[in-house]
Amino acid sequence: MEPLVIKLIGFAAATCTTVAYAPQAIKVWKTRSTGDISLGMFLVMVLGLALWLIYGLLSGDAPLVAANAITMVLAGGILVMKLRYG
Repeated sequence: MEPLVIKLIGFAAATCTTVAYAPQAIKVWKTRSTGDISLGMFLVMVLGLALWLIYGLLSGDAPLVAANAITMVLAGGILVMKLRYG
């Protein structure tokens, strides 16, 4: 398979998995309600995203870096609101 096609598949996958966090982040932002969100899950998720981001930077994988940087902001925002609003 062509390297460009592989990168495009990576960016498409990154877009899907990143955009998936947006509705939750928007809902939490608007309602300030985080009661049904698992603190443990978001702690582990943000840690995992940070590690993937480091891995992507070290390996020079642009789709991995882009996806994990943006997703880390969204998931990190949800985590901060969970810690703040309970």
